[in-house]
Amino acid sequence: AAVAVAGYDLFTNEKWNIGSQPRVLNGIAVTGSTAAGDCEVELYVGMKLVTNIFNTALGFATRDHVQPLAGIWVPPGSKISCIVRTAPTTNPINVVLY
Repeated sequence: AAVAVAGYDLFTNEKWNIGSQPRVLNGIAVTGSTAAGDCEVELYVGMKLVTNIFNTALGFATRDHVQPLAGIWVPPGSKISCIVRTAPTTNPINVVLY
């Protein structure tokens, strides 16, 4: 289980964070913690900041929570990172990429 403290990469131990094939990110959903808006993450492709996003709801992420990313290109070998900027107050957070 990941510990969502400020500065931590939530995708560190994910096998898919680096891929040998090109990928496209179409959306991201961030949910969980105690209250919507109390946790912020930064999404990176390689060293490039793609977006900052706050958790939008409690509980598990569904398609209703997806924020569009407009087809962000991820070149082969590039790492996708999700860095905690503001840690959740309590409870786990969920991040889903589409």
